[in-house]
Amino acid sequence: MEFFEEDKKFVVGNASDVSSLSKTYFGTPESAVLFLFPEEALYILDVRNGKCLNENGKEMTFNEIAVQFNYIPRFITRYYAYKDWRDRGIVIRPIDEATSYSKCHSKKYPSPGFEVPKYNAKITFYPEDKMSVMDDNETAKIMYDSLWFGQFGTYKSVKHGSFGKLDIYETIFLAKYGAVKLTNYTWEQVMEIGKKDAEIFEAVYNVYEDWRMRGFIVKTGFKFGTHFRIYFPGASPSLDTGDWVHSKHVVHVFPREMQLLTSDLSRAIRVAHSVKKTFILSIPGTMEVEKIKPDYLLYHRRKGGIETPDKGKPKYLMLAMNEEEKISGAYLAGAIEYAKEIGLDLMLAIIDRETSVTYYRVKRLDLKDSRYDYFELEWDQP
Repeated sequence: MEFFEEDKKFVVGNASDVSSLSKTYFGTPESAVLFLFPEEALYILDVRNGKCLNENGKEMTFNEIAVQFNYIPRFITRYYAYKDWRDRGIVIRPIDEATSYSKCHSKKYPSPGFEVPKYNAKITFYPEDKMSVMDDNETAKIMYDSLWFGQFGTYKSVKHGSFGKLDIYETIFLAKYGAVKLTNYTWEQVMEIGKKDAEIFEAVYNVYEDWRMRGFIVKTGFKFGTHFRIYFPGASPSLDTGDWVHSKHVVHVFPREMQLLTSDLSRAIRVAHSVKKTFILSIPGTMEVEKIKPDYLLYHRRKGGIETPDKGKPKYLMLAMNEEEKISGAYLAGAIEYAKEIGLDLMLAIIDRETSVTYYRVKRLDLKDSRYDYFELEWDQP
């Protein structure tokens, strides 16, 4: 390879090298030469025993090349994501080669809707505890058994104890829609109490309400490191049979205005995966989202081989991040929006401090008539 510093271009001119690299989908051929993008040049130097000479014929080191591209955000992170995909024997190309593809499919969830019943019951809210208690035991049991509102008796042991307890989200929801009457606050006051102690409380509540009004059962996701666990319409505690119903989905709320360490996001997805639950990310908010161009175009495998630019089409777009990086909900939403416009799913590649790469596939979720965006994030092994 020869590197031209002024144009920041890598050129391969040797005919046998051009032929060898082209066959494995490196570079862009032009006349009798091959132009490489920076990550390709570094990979050839790093893995394929290539050499790179500057315009004076001096051999360049990895760092002498890489430092030329420090102006590209997370350039080394991007390189190791590129390297990992290439090392798996599958093709990765520059994002600028992306065109428009067929629409990426969203996953549809059932959404029968929900009419909030009216209970002739009173509840008392305890602000320090973020909880309400109901004295009407008969109504509390009906609410719990039929629609899984609150907790009657003791968790997983309804015959031990006799009061109904509602968490703060259930309290606001039921009081807001007139299902119960608060004795000591209005639902608006309870909302303000929640917002005072948690910056994103209102956004989290809105997601709770969004799922409940579509017939889903929404309970705390604390044990799994998320805001909620979700049960599909019709689920109930089923304690009369002695069997506990386990949720299969968890929801985490990541407002556009919020920032999050990628390591924290990865941890939550891994926990969900380890207990066989689908991790759903909600990105609510009114902040306008600027489309974020991901880093690479990814080809994948097919029966009997791999997808290639000349015989197939790409499957994903890759966004590369490192474990120490903070991202915002708006940034992630922008990358997802770009992928949606292109017509491909987004693949998150998170590089840890040892340059090992973990992949998460982002799949759009369609919750009928919802004004919020939801996405399944699934751990993937390419």
